[in-house]
Amino acid sequence: MLILKHSAFEYETGTDEAGRGCLAGPVTAAAIILPENFELDLLNDSKQLSEKTREHLRPLIQQKAICYHVTHIQPEVIDEINILNASIRAMQECIVKLTPTPHYIIVDGNRFKPVNNIPHSCIIKGDSKYLSIAAASVLAKTYRDDYMNKLHEEYPMYNWKKNKGYPTLEHREAIRKYGITKYHRKSFRMLPEQMELEFEMLRNE
Repeated sequence: MLILKHSAFEYETGTDEAGRGCLAGPVTAAAIILPENFELDLLNDSKQLSEKTREHLRPLIQQKAICYHVTHIQPEVIDEINILNASIRAMQECIVKLTPTPHYIIVDGNRFKPVNNIPHSCIIKGDSKYLSIAAASVLAKTYRDDYMNKLHEEYPMYNWKKNKGYPTLEHREAIRKYGITKYHRKSFRMLPEQMELEFEMLRNE
């Protein structure tokens, strides 16, 4: 059973991100403030839900929320400041766009940096404990999936429509065959060592 609030503050926002472990595409975060009477069947950590259930829940979450915001941080920024800092920046950018301004922040995970002196708590597996973090996880995941579906149309050979940029064998085989795109995170290891060696041998033939 997920809990509505962690603090006694009136406006508490939950925030979460999606896409940290991907080789391509943005890292996407969402932040949301839910009303005191919020209830929504099926809502849970987005990773525990099917794609169909997430898509069903998104408009219901948006309709019931007091406010929410979603932010994408692009690969070139991830490469510049690293994925942890990019994930935190995405969450921070969401939070500062919320109206009303939240009085308290609960964050999924164990790392965060203060934003506008708003008190916060980091909660391990918070997306399976608190409704606002679970709702943020669904928004972040579905908005990022939509984004990757659009990129798939430009580069269908990587099958981002299916793998969403995660390091599947299929995605890595496509990188070995076609190289990388402007949407790949150049600071990430694209290929395991054996595939990288084979890739270099092919390039040198």
